[in-house]
Amino acid sequence: MKKFLLAIVAVMCATGVFAQDWSLGGRIGSGFQAVGQYAYNGSDYFEARFGASWIDSGVTADFTIMHNWNVCTMDWTPRAGQWFFDAGVGLNVGGREHYAYVGVAGMARLGFTFNSVPLSLSLDYTPVIGPGIGYGGGHSHAAFRDMGFANVGITCTYNF
Repeated sequence: MKKFLLAIVAVMCATGVFAQDWSLGGRIGSGFQAVGQYAYNGSDYFEARFGASWIDSGVTADFTIMHNWNVCTMDWTPRAGQWFFDAGVGLNVGGREHYAYVGVAGMARLGFTFNSVPLSLSLDYTPVIGPGIGYGGGHSHAAFRDMGFANVGITCTYNF
């Protein structure tokens, strides 16, 4: 599994060197995830996050894929950079031994892109609506995963 993840990161990095539409970085808050973004239409972009989440009781592997739209940009600080507000929708899956979850994810992000360096810093809220499923010992139990509403993070990306 580690070799597979390393291969994905290497491909994303190699592709990002040759493309102007990639952003790579990390997200910390309700967990820690590696983040890759690909802008394909100027203001629309796909985002993938993979890492660990600790909002459920215990650490879980967590994967999110989203389609995001740039809702608006604001020139509040034109010398320093540009503010932006993005929104998106996607899918979140994750789990650990004897526990899994899946759900629809929404996203609202307020951020800032610096003029002097190719970095973006943002705060996002990504609620996930779906079930948490406990299994093992020959039986399973599914219930609404209310901890999906606690998914908040700060993302920093390098823009190629």
